[in-house]
Amino acid sequence: MASKIGKLPVTIPAGVTVTVAPNLVTVKGPKGELKQDVNNLVNVEVKGSEVVVTPTNESKNASAAHGLYRNLIQNMVTGVTTGFSKNLVITGVGYRAEVKGKELVMNLGYSNEFIAIIPEGITVTADKDGKVGISGIDKQKVGEFSAQIRKLRGPEPYKGKGIRYETEVIRRKVGKTGVK
Repeated sequence: MASKIGKLPVTIPAGVTVTVAPNLVTVKGPKGELKQDVNNLVNVEVKGSEVVVTPTNESKNASAAHGLYRNLIQNMVTGVTTGFSKNLVITGVGYRAEVKGKELVMNLGYSNEFIAIIPEGITVTADKDGKVGISGIDKQKVGEFSAQIRKLRGPEPYKGKGIRYETEVIRRKVGKTGVK
């Protein structure tokens, strides 16, 4: 029982180097360098311009790790070549965000401002229209930071106020009608 995703080799584009040490994979590219610890349930080999991940045995855990580490290596290669980005939209009267140095300062309808410290390796941009762009080479860091920012004031279905992803669709509800 092998993983369908794990069987696919990861192609290495020009300008990217992948080095495999015992239990560690390092990917270097034009945008930076990423490292990933690897479980002993899988073997990682560089064959020409491809990275091949194979399970060490036929157990269910090895099959799961097979697909997992193949996808993690694929995300590392994509990150050092093109990078990852998420866009958030802040909607609401008086809601705004701005970047001050290594901090993202947001007014979200509460009496106090929210101040989020931007992690290393992540770039944040904020414009006057309420759009916040979060980008970096590590997919997990970009996704985690954007999810934490969204969680501060999630979108609400009645007026649509709050923080949402740019591609997210909020199902709007009808409010009270005032029946007498």
